[in-house]
Amino acid sequence: MNQEIIDKYNVSTPRYTSYPPANYFGALTGEDYIKHVDESNQSSNNNISFYIHMPFCRRLCLYCGCNSYAMSNKETVDAYIKALHKEIDLVAEHISKDRRISQIHYGGGSPTAIPTADLKALNDHLLSLFPTIERPEIAIECHPGFLTAEDWEQLLECRFNRFSIGVQDTDPKVLKAVNRQEPEIPLADIFAILRSREVSINMDFLFGLPYQTPESFAESISIARELRPDRLVTFSYGHVPWVFPRQKLLEKLGLPQPEEKNRMFTMAAQTLEQAGYNQLGLDHFVLPTDELYIARQQKMLRRNFQGYCTLRTTGQVYAFGVSGISQLDNAYAQNGKDIPTYIQSINDGKLYVQKGYTLSEGEKVVREVVEALMCNYHVDFNAVAQRLGLSNGNEVKSHCNYDIEKLREMQADGIITLTDQSITLTDERSPFVRNVAAALDPMMLNTTRQFSKPI
Repeated sequence: MNQEIIDKYNVSTPRYTSYPPANYFGALTGEDYIKHVDESNQSSNNNISFYIHMPFCRRLCLYCGCNSYAMSNKETVDAYIKALHKEIDLVAEHISKDRRISQIHYGGGSPTAIPTADLKALNDHLLSLFPTIERPEIAIECHPGFLTAEDWEQLLECRFNRFSIGVQDTDPKVLKAVNRQEPEIPLADIFAILRSREVSINMDFLFGLPYQTPESFAESISIARELRPDRLVTFSYGHVPWVFPRQKLLEKLGLPQPEEKNRMFTMAAQTLEQAGYNQLGLDHFVLPTDELYIARQQKMLRRNFQGYCTLRTTGQVYAFGVSGISQLDNAYAQNGKDIPTYIQSINDGKLYVQKGYTLSEGEKVVREVVEALMCNYHVDFNAVAQRLGLSNGNEVKSHCNYDIEKLREMQADGIITLTDQSITLTDERSPFVRNVAAALDPMMLNTTRQFSKPI
């Protein structure tokens, strides 16, 4: 990828973890959300995915773009956990009891900052309400900085079968610069504990931080490669200080330039591919036996706010806790961010939904196109039409901002291969899949919203 192409396409672009992106959400009430939950029972996508947001962190990392707060006193944490149980019951009574749980995911914040007994009680609560598919995915994001060997053993008793370990970098200088605690015990010891059970292990890394170089980041990935996680993710740091002011502190230390970030990712990808991993989408690397890779080969990979998933584990997402975003067939609904207000609202028997978006039929079509591109680096408009019950690919394109001149320019620049009814990324490692999706997005016409850059 030459510098001219990087400069041309490294512009503000949505990440498209949802369509429309979350910064298009408007006012939505708890009553509106419940109506959408009732409607969700009629969707052909009948599986249930639960997301629980734990906002507390023992230490706030400067790069973080999540809704996170410094760890509160025990009384506040206990009240928050009780509110989660009440919110689950408020929503669950509107979900058909014959539907099955395919996925449970804990994000944050740092979910592992919460006592394991509380995590187990929440899992037991959810799993008591509905049956599950065979081998449901029950996942938790883990901060290794404050977890002892005993803590990891206790997490294994909470019924989790996928652990995402937020390593970010193995260089102490980088971790100190971004205010992240180093792992409490060696990563090899963590793996030995988790490998004693049949669970999936992910490792999450972040590139584009102060003091990182292509060589140093490749060394971190090499250390991870030797541990042989089931999946490894190399997230590109998204610098959006206008949303998260604490990120401004990183500017004083110096952030890598786009060409350096591109080299970081390229060297990391080469290191992993040499070890037998295959890339998925923008940032995931998996082994050939992984069901995500098999779905990708079949061009059937899917995605929600929690990450990539297969048709087997795909479900409509019902989110609990502050800032949690529910992803239903017809709508998105997001809870407010203030912890005391959330607790009081739930205790009063009222949902704390503040924002959301109700999709039109045309926007559902565009969502399908964007998801196909972002997950599979390919979209076949006729195949989309068949899945959605439309007449043909041209009807699908009519709902998009199908700018043929822009697409031909991308083809001339080597970004895509274009036919009358399909678009394929020429490089499945290209970060500019976001740009291709944006070129088809009617909402990007004359938008004034700000986004992070692809690199």
